[in-house]
Amino acid sequence: MTREPSPSAGEPARPQLQAAAATFDLLSAPTRLHLMWLLARDDCDVGTLAARTGATVALVSQHLAKLRLAGLVTARRDGRRHIYAVDDPHVLTLIDQIFAHIAPDGTLAPDPPGPRRRGEDQPLAAETVAAESVAPESVAPESAAPVPDPGRPADRP
Repeated sequence: MTREPSPSAGEPARPQLQAAAATFDLLSAPTRLHLMWLLARDDCDVGTLAARTGATVALVSQHLAKLRLAGLVTARRDGRRHIYAVDDPHVLTLIDQIFAHIAPDGTLAPDPPGPRRRGEDQPLAAETVAAESVAPESVAPESAAPVPDPGRPADRP
C-alpha cells in the first residue's frame, strides 16, 4: 500500500490537481474552448453559439451540458430560450490568458514585457542556483546567519 505524500505549503493538494486536470480535459475540445471564448465575451443562446462555431445545435447543446455540469457555464431562461454565460472571474482569466499565450497561427505568442513570475522580486530557478553557488568567502561574516538543521529540535544545539 503506497502512501500519498502530503503537499508542501502552497503546493496544490491531490483533489485540486484532479479538479484542475478535469477542467483542462473539458477545455481540450476545440469546440468547447471556442464556446468558452464566445461566452467569455457575451451571453448567447445555443442557436447563436452554433452559428458562430459552425457546429450543429445538437452538438453545441451537448458541449454546453458538460460545461454546465462542471460549473464552467451558467444558464438562465429568457422566454423559451436558455441564455448561456461564463460568470466566474477565474474562468474568464483562464480563457483570456490561453488566447494571449497562443498566437492566431497556433504558435506561442511572444511573452509580454514585465515580471516573469508572480512577484517581480522572485528570481527564476537559474538565478537562484547562481546566487547559491557564490563562494562562501565572498559573503561577509556578519551577514551569514547559521542555518538551522531541520532534523534537530530548535531548543537543542
